[in-house]
Amino acid sequence: MTNAKQKNQAKKQSVARQYGVDRTIVLVGLMGAGKTTVGRRLARKLNLPFVDSDHEIEKAAGMSVAEIFECFGEADFRSGERRVIERLLDGRPQVVATGGGAFINEATRGLIKDKGLSIWLDADIEVLVERTGRRDTRPLLKTGDPKEILTRLAAERAPFYAQADMKVASSSGPHEDVVAGILEALKARKAA
Repeated sequence: MTNAKQKNQAKKQSVARQYGVDRTIVLVGLMGAGKTTVGRRLARKLNLPFVDSDHEIEKAAGMSVAEIFECFGEADFRSGERRVIERLLDGRPQVVATGGGAFINEATRGLIKDKGLSIWLDADIEVLVERTGRRDTRPLLKTGDPKEILTRLAAERAPFYAQADMKVASSSGPHEDVVAGILEALKARKAA
Protein backbone atom coordinates (compact mmCIF):
# COMPACT_ATOMS: atom_id res chain seq x y z
CA MET A 1 0.00 0.00 0.00
CA THR A 2 1.36 3.41 -0.89
CA ASN A 3 1.90 6.11 1.72
CA ALA A 4 -0.98 8.21 0.31
CA LYS A 5 -3.35 5.22 0.47
CA GLN A 6 -2.29 4.48 4.05
CA LYS A 7 -2.97 8.09 5.09
CA ASN A 8 -6.37 8.04 3.35
CA GLN A 9 -7.27 4.76 5.07
CA ALA A 10 -6.16 6.15 8.45
CA LYS A 11 -8.27 9.28 7.88
CA LYS A 12 -11.33 7.19 7.03
CA GLN A 13 -10.89 5.04 10.12
CA SER A 14 -10.41 8.08 12.34
CA VAL A 15 -13.85 9.47 11.47
CA ALA A 16 -15.52 6.25 12.57
CA ARG A 17 -13.36 6.14 15.72
CA GLN A 18 -14.52 9.65 16.66
CA TYR A 19 -17.93 8.07 17.17
CA GLY A 20 -16.56 4.99 18.93
CA VAL A 21 -17.19 2.73 15.93
CA ASP A 22 -14.77 -0.17 15.99
CA ARG A 23 -17.04 -2.86 14.56
CA THR A 24 -19.63 -3.19 11.82
CA ILE A 25 -22.83 -1.23 12.36
CA VAL A 26 -25.88 -3.36 11.55
CA LEU A 27 -29.18 -1.57 10.95
CA VAL A 28 -32.24 -3.61 11.91
CA GLY A 29 -35.97 -2.91 11.86
CA LEU A 30 -39.11 -3.42 9.83
CA MET A 31 -39.24 -3.03 6.08
CA GLY A 32 -39.65 0.63 5.22
CA ALA A 33 -37.80 1.88 8.30
CA GLY A 34 -35.10 3.34 6.04
CA LYS A 35 -32.26 0.92 6.72
CA THR A 36 -30.80 1.09 3.20
CA THR A 37 -31.25 4.82 2.58
CA VAL A 38 -30.10 5.79 6.07
CA GLY A 39 -27.33 3.20 5.93
CA ARG A 40 -25.82 4.69 2.77
CA ARG A 41 -25.84 8.18 4.26
CA LEU A 42 -24.49 7.02 7.60
CA ALA A 43 -21.66 5.15 5.88
CA ARG A 44 -20.71 8.33 3.98
CA LYS A 45 -20.66 10.35 7.21
CA LEU A 46 -18.46 7.77 8.91
CA ASN A 47 -16.27 7.13 5.85
CA LEU A 48 -17.15 3.44 5.98
CA PRO A 49 -18.23 1.06 3.23
CA PHE A 50 -21.96 0.34 2.93
CA VAL A 51 -23.59 -2.95 2.01
CA ASP A 52 -27.20 -4.10 1.84
CA SER A 53 -27.54 -7.73 2.96
CA ASP A 54 -30.54 -8.34 0.67
CA HIS A 55 -28.49 -7.26 -2.36
CA GLU A 56 -25.67 -9.56 -1.26
CA ILE A 57 -28.15 -12.44 -0.91
CA GLU A 58 -29.50 -11.73 -4.40
CA LYS A 59 -25.97 -11.72 -5.84
CA ALA A 60 -25.11 -14.99 -4.12
CA ALA A 61 -28.35 -16.71 -5.18
CA GLY A 62 -28.60 -15.20 -8.66
CA MET A 63 -32.25 -14.32 -8.03
CA SER A 64 -34.32 -11.69 -6.26
CA VAL A 65 -35.45 -11.96 -2.65
CA ALA A 66 -39.04 -12.39 -3.90
CA GLU A 67 -37.95 -15.26 -6.18
CA ILE A 68 -36.05 -16.94 -3.34
CA PHE A 69 -39.14 -16.74 -1.11
CA GLU A 70 -41.34 -18.09 -3.91
CA CYS A 71 -39.03 -20.93 -4.96
CA PHE A 72 -37.54 -22.04 -1.65
CA GLY A 73 -39.63 -20.50 1.14
CA GLU A 74 -38.77 -18.25 4.05
CA ALA A 75 -36.81 -20.85 6.04
CA ASP A 76 -34.26 -21.37 3.23
CA PHE A 77 -34.06 -17.62 2.68
CA ARG A 78 -33.30 -17.03 6.39
CA SER A 79 -30.59 -19.68 6.33
CA GLY A 80 -28.88 -18.02 3.36
CA GLU A 81 -29.37 -14.62 4.96
CA ARG A 82 -27.58 -15.78 8.12
CA ARG A 83 -24.60 -17.04 6.11
CA VAL A 84 -24.34 -13.78 4.14
CA ILE A 85 -24.58 -11.63 7.29
CA GLU A 86 -21.93 -13.78 8.98
CA ARG A 87 -19.60 -13.06 6.05
CA LEU A 88 -20.41 -9.33 6.16
CA LEU A 89 -19.52 -9.17 9.86
CA ASP A 90 -16.00 -10.45 9.25
CA GLY A 91 -13.29 -7.94 8.45
CA ARG A 92 -13.10 -4.17 8.79
CA PRO A 93 -16.03 -2.12 10.09
CA GLN A 94 -18.74 -1.13 7.63
CA VAL A 95 -22.44 -0.24 7.70
CA VAL A 96 -24.83 -3.11 6.88
CA ALA A 97 -28.55 -2.76 6.18
CA THR A 98 -30.41 -5.99 6.89
CA GLY A 99 -33.77 -7.29 5.79
CA GLY A 100 -36.66 -6.78 8.19
CA GLY A 101 -36.66 -10.38 9.41
CA ALA A 102 -32.92 -10.89 9.83
CA PHE A 103 -32.72 -9.87 13.50
CA ILE A 104 -35.70 -12.09 14.36
CA ASN A 105 -33.70 -15.24 13.59
CA GLU A 106 -31.98 -16.30 16.82
CA ALA A 107 -28.75 -17.46 15.15
CA THR A 108 -28.49 -14.32 13.01
CA ARG A 109 -29.28 -12.07 15.98
CA GLY A 110 -26.57 -13.84 18.00
CA LEU A 111 -23.99 -13.25 15.25
CA ILE A 112 -24.92 -9.57 15.02
CA LYS A 113 -24.84 -9.10 18.79
CA ASP A 114 -21.47 -10.87 19.01
CA LYS A 115 -19.65 -9.23 16.10
CA GLY A 116 -21.52 -6.03 15.30
CA LEU A 117 -23.19 -2.96 16.74
CA SER A 118 -26.94 -3.26 16.15
CA ILE A 119 -29.15 -0.20 15.72
CA TRP A 120 -32.93 -0.54 15.58
CA LEU A 121 -34.53 1.99 13.24
CA ASP A 122 -38.03 2.28 14.68
CA ALA A 123 -40.77 3.89 12.58
CA ASP A 124 -44.50 4.41 13.03
CA ILE A 125 -46.82 2.15 11.04
CA GLU A 126 -48.08 5.03 8.87
CA VAL A 127 -44.50 5.84 7.82
CA LEU A 128 -43.84 2.19 7.03
CA VAL A 129 -47.03 1.86 4.97
CA GLU A 130 -46.21 4.98 2.95
CA ARG A 131 -42.61 3.94 2.29
CA THR A 132 -43.30 0.29 1.45
CA GLY A 133 -46.13 1.34 -0.87
CA ARG A 134 -43.64 3.03 -3.20
CA ARG A 135 -42.47 -0.32 -4.64
CA ASP A 136 -44.07 -3.72 -5.09
CA THR A 137 -41.01 -5.76 -4.04
CA ARG A 138 -41.94 -6.89 -0.52
CA PRO A 139 -42.92 -10.60 -0.52
CA LEU A 140 -44.49 -10.49 2.93
CA LEU A 141 -46.81 -7.61 1.92
CA LYS A 142 -48.25 -9.42 -1.10
CA THR A 143 -50.46 -11.67 1.03
CA GLY A 144 -52.97 -9.10 2.31
CA ASP A 145 -53.52 -5.55 3.50
CA PRO A 146 -50.06 -3.95 4.00
CA LYS A 147 -51.12 -1.88 7.02
CA GLU A 148 -52.53 -4.94 8.80
CA ILE A 149 -49.46 -7.00 7.95
CA LEU A 150 -47.04 -4.29 9.10
CA THR A 151 -49.01 -3.77 12.32
CA ARG A 152 -48.87 -7.51 13.05
CA LEU A 153 -45.17 -7.74 12.17
CA ALA A 154 -44.39 -4.72 14.36
CA ALA A 155 -46.10 -6.34 17.35
CA GLU A 156 -44.39 -9.71 16.75
CA ARG A 157 -40.93 -8.34 16.05
CA ALA A 158 -40.63 -5.44 18.52
CA PRO A 159 -39.39 -7.69 21.37
CA PHE A 160 -36.56 -8.91 19.12
CA TYR A 161 -35.67 -5.47 17.76
CA ALA A 162 -35.63 -4.19 21.36
CA GLN A 163 -32.57 -6.41 21.92
CA ALA A 164 -30.53 -4.18 19.58
CA ASP A 165 -27.67 -2.24 21.13
CA MET A 166 -29.33 1.08 20.27
CA LYS A 167 -32.71 2.38 19.14
CA VAL A 168 -33.20 5.44 16.92
CA ALA A 169 -36.51 6.82 15.65
CA SER A 170 -37.00 6.87 11.88
CA SER A 171 -39.68 9.45 11.15
CA SER A 172 -41.31 10.79 8.00
CA GLY A 173 -38.83 13.69 8.00
CA PRO A 174 -35.57 13.81 6.08
CA HIS A 175 -33.32 10.76 6.31
CA GLU A 176 -30.51 13.11 7.33
CA ASP A 177 -32.39 13.63 10.62
CA VAL A 178 -32.22 9.88 11.28
CA VAL A 179 -28.49 9.85 10.46
CA ALA A 180 -27.98 12.77 12.87
CA GLY A 181 -29.90 10.81 15.52
CA ILE A 182 -27.64 7.80 15.02
CA LEU A 183 -24.50 9.92 15.23
CA GLU A 184 -25.75 11.52 18.47
CA ALA A 185 -26.56 8.08 19.91
CA LEU A 186 -23.08 6.85 18.93
CA LYS A 187 -21.48 9.87 20.64
CA ALA A 188 -23.55 9.27 23.79
CA ARG A 189 -22.61 5.58 23.76
CA LYS A 190 -18.93 6.43 23.41
CA ALA A 191 -19.12 8.94 26.28
CA ALA A 192 -20.85 6.45 28.61
